[in-house]
Amino acid sequence: MIALNPPIPFAELLATAALRDDGFALDVPPGWLQGRTAYGGFSAALAFEAARRLGGEGLPPLRSGSIAFVGPLAGQVEVRARVLRRGRNATWITAEVLRAGEVGLSATFVFMGAVPSEVAFDTATVPSGVILPEGGVPVAFRPDTPQFVHAFERCYSLPPVVERRPDVCWWVRVRDRAGLDPMTELVLMADAMPPAFTPLARGRPVVSSMIWQINLLTPAPVTTDGWWLSRSVADHAEQGCSSQQMSLWNHALAPVVSGMQSVAIFG
Repeated sequence: MIALNPPIPFAELLATAALRDDGFALDVPPGWLQGRTAYGGFSAALAFEAARRLGGEGLPPLRSGSIAFVGPLAGQVEVRARVLRRGRNATWITAEVLRAGEVGLSATFVFMGAVPSEVAFDTATVPSGVILPEGGVPVAFRPDTPQFVHAFERCYSLPPVVERRPDVCWWVRVRDRAGLDPMTELVLMADAMPPAFTPLARGRPVVSSMIWQINLLTPAPVTTDGWWLSRSVADHAEQGCSSQQMSLWNHALAPVVSGMQSVAIFG
């Protein structure tokens, strides 16, 4: 059995940040690294936290985010945010995470309040045969599992299948959620799954997220005991690039997030 070795809790790390007028600065602990850069959900959560703080009281709920992973982030980083526009119903805030003055992540978040509309439908399909986390088999840690993965609890959500396919569906939750803003927590864990093409790969190729688009399907996501059902399905991979669709449901299997991600594959 692999001993549990979680990194510094995210909320505890935020508490050490040096505040700036437009954001904050902090050191990325080695435990949150994925190779030579910070785990993508960690960097995205830093950007969102800066945007959320800058928005202040009265900021509408997050409804969409577009995140570009531009370059490696490690050591001391700066997180800056600025308001692009405040409209009557929506606010656009951009945020960047920089290392040594160079942008490593760029994000744009859209916060929007409810508006009257006659259009309302839901075609999101929950995978059939889902096993709730209370009865799921935990995903085992490997000796070479990056330390940041220990920040999350993960378990299989579907019965095992013989056929390999580019489809990964697990229950995931942040191990230490104390002190986290609920939406920051969601951003932190929503990228904690391996890429969807992984079941088809030989060995463990080096991967890097390029663009991550998330759309919130509800303004105030809630779940039970921190568990979220996360599914990534790749629809194309060629010449080192993979495209995958990503979905998130709460414990009651209500849809929460719809998104997509492009992933670079080196090997």
